[in-house]
Amino acid sequence: MVNKDFFLALEDLESEKGISQEVFLEALKNALVIAYKRNSGIAGDIEVKLDPEKTRIQIFSVRNVVEEVVDKDREISVEEAREIKKTYKAGDVVREEISPKDFGRIAAQTAKQVIMQKLRETERDNTITQFSDKENEIMNCIVRRIEDKTVFVEIGKGDIEGVLLPSDQVPGEKYELNQKIKVFVKRVRNNGRNAQIMVSRTAAGLVQRLFENEVPEIRQGVVEIKAISREAGQRTKIAICAKDANVDPVGACVGNKGARVNAIVQELNGEKIDIIVWSEDPLEYIANALSPAKVIRVTAVEGEKVATVVVPDDKLSLAIGRDGQNARLAARLTGWKIDVKSESKVMAEIAAELSAAEPTEESAE
Repeated sequence: MVNKDFFLALEDLESEKGISQEVFLEALKNALVIAYKRNSGIAGDIEVKLDPEKTRIQIFSVRNVVEEVVDKDREISVEEAREIKKTYKAGDVVREEISPKDFGRIAAQTAKQVIMQKLRETERDNTITQFSDKENEIMNCIVRRIEDKTVFVEIGKGDIEGVLLPSDQVPGEKYELNQKIKVFVKRVRNNGRNAQIMVSRTAAGLVQRLFENEVPEIRQGVVEIKAISREAGQRTKIAICAKDANVDPVGACVGNKGARVNAIVQELNGEKIDIIVWSEDPLEYIANALSPAKVIRVTAVEGEKVATVVVPDDKLSLAIGRDGQNARLAARLTGWKIDVKSESKVMAEIAAELSAAEPTEESAE
């Protein structure tokens, strides 16, 4: 029924797919049992023995020897059993080998289907195991196919497939077959039949991991990333602080002549990055977060995370940003609601309040 090449193929399967021969052989045993039962219509017990050393597979029907047969599929009478072997008695078990020629083409196809299902399940489990500790990490991958705007990438070694959904793609980025890109592993999803590695180019975690890779001080824990807010493809704000007073956190992230941050900007295809110094003082932190705009002062509503920021008139548009982007990212970064006002507007509001508070001539009399 099998030859030496069959068992050699099992060794190749183990090395290429990471599936042990024991797992495959167990799946094969179960598949052959199911296939035989479906093909023969017998509901009785079937036993399969595999001998890799002798490159042999044997299939047996198994029946218990009884005085009175109740279940023909699983039992055999003493009289009938003794026709096979004279020494059989009640309580013994009769195993009859089924000739391979009785194991037809339909049964073999059924066995193949069950085996392939087991292989898919095992590969899925191996994928989940292999990538379970890769979540929230960056990995290099290659674009292999694009279907309905969804990009499928080869990730890691072998044929593990990552899925880059449209929602995880940076607006404006174009992906081509065989293109090498870096992705952020969001999660490993087990959908029952297959395992999918969900990856992203828009996640804030991608920026964090890029900085960790480029900046030794971050990897060493000397500089800490406190928060990131991002609008992928356009702008990112990253708040950092130094745990060592002798270390310049911004200088560490920027690098010599901007080498470190420029490498990250290049990987993000020109996305702007604002490196913000984090502060324990929320008002100072808010002022820093509105970089590159200069801030005159910040006031807060007592008991609420609401701040009013005053900027020079000529810096108002810079502080707010196009379509409010700079102020919006600053608000996300700090966790505060931020109201940006020009200096002249604030002065006018103060003047109006003072004017309203002044007593009129009638009230003075």
